Formats: sequence, C-alpha cells, structure tokens
Amino acid sequence: MWIENSLIEGKYVVLEPLSLEHVSSLIEAVKDGEHWKLWFANVPSPEIMHQYVKDAIAQMAQGNIAYAVRVKATNQIVGTTRYYNVDELNRRALIGYTWYSNTARGTRINTECKYLLLKQLFKKHGAIAVEFRTHIHNTVSRKAIERLGAKQDGILRNHIILKDGSVRDTVVYSIINTEWPNIEQGLLKKLS
Repeated sequence: MWIENSLIEGKYVVLEPLSLEHVSSLIEAVKDGEHWKLWFANVPSPEIMHQYVKDAIAQMAQGNIAYAVRVKATNQIVGTTRYYNVDELNRRALIGYTWYSNTARGTRINTECKYLLLKQLFKKHGAIAVEFRTHIHNTVSRKAIERLGAKQDGILRNHIILKDGSVRDTVVYSIINTEWPNIEQGLLKKLS
C-alpha cells in the first residue's frame, strides 16, 4: 500500500485511522450543527453513521484511508477526513469526505488536518498532485480549500447525481508538488 494506515499527530489534532469504535463519538460530533441537512453537503446523518464508517473502512482495502479527527486539547472526536481515489502509479490522491462539528469549524483544526495530510503525501510519499473536490454551491468548503492555497482546475458539470436526485456540478482544485514548499510555509504561518 502506497500510504500506510497509521496515526498522524500534530500540535492540535490527532488523525486516527477510522474504526467502528469511533461511531458513537462521530454521532455526537455530527449532531453539533446538523450539517447532514445541507442539501449540497455530503455529511452522514446520525442514523447512517455506522454504515458510513463501515463503508469507509471497506474502502481502505483499495488504498483509501479514512481518519477520525481528535482534538488534543479536549480529547473529543470532531469529524472525519480521508484520502480517496488513491493512485499510486501516478502518485496522486484526493483529500475529502471532510466534515466537522460546528464547534470545530473556523478553528485551526481543518488547517492542521490538511497540513498533516498534505505533508505526508508530498514529503513522505513523493506525490506529484493532491486534489480536492466540492459541490459548486458549497461556498464554505470552497473558501476553506482556497485558503489552503489550492488552485481551481475547473468544474465538472453534471458530475454526480446526489441522494436527493439533484445533479452536482463539482469544483476541482489541486496542489502540485512544485507549489507545496510555498503552501507549506503559508500553512505553518497560519498554525503558529
């Protein structure tokens, strides 16, 4: 496996490989803000959290790795994030399926999570590109991705049919390896 399934620790967060033991904590986290009710967001409801975690674990066999996000100061699980569509041959992966409780939003948590994931891909595994995708109407997510330093590559029109039957236009962003040193410095400055 190109990316090992291991714990990643930062100053503010610990990214723990997702397990069924995280389900009850994730149910509590997702209740804080009820973001599953946003029509343009892909956030699991409390009722489907167990299956959401089971599905994420099953995808680990294909090289995808999902994490529970634990805040070190409070020891609380506040959401999830993952590597997916991992492509070892072309040394690239997507980072996504990220959601947080309301109390974690707008803090350093997302910045550090993304920094840790990007650092691992670029420095440890020699990635040449990391991609992010989000719904065209998810302005909060788009701004967060742009704050990381990712550049918009384009829009995949009529890309995905969502569970409510609506069709999603997907905005695609990326960071490439030659951009990483400057982006890393910017992220470290935001975290200091």
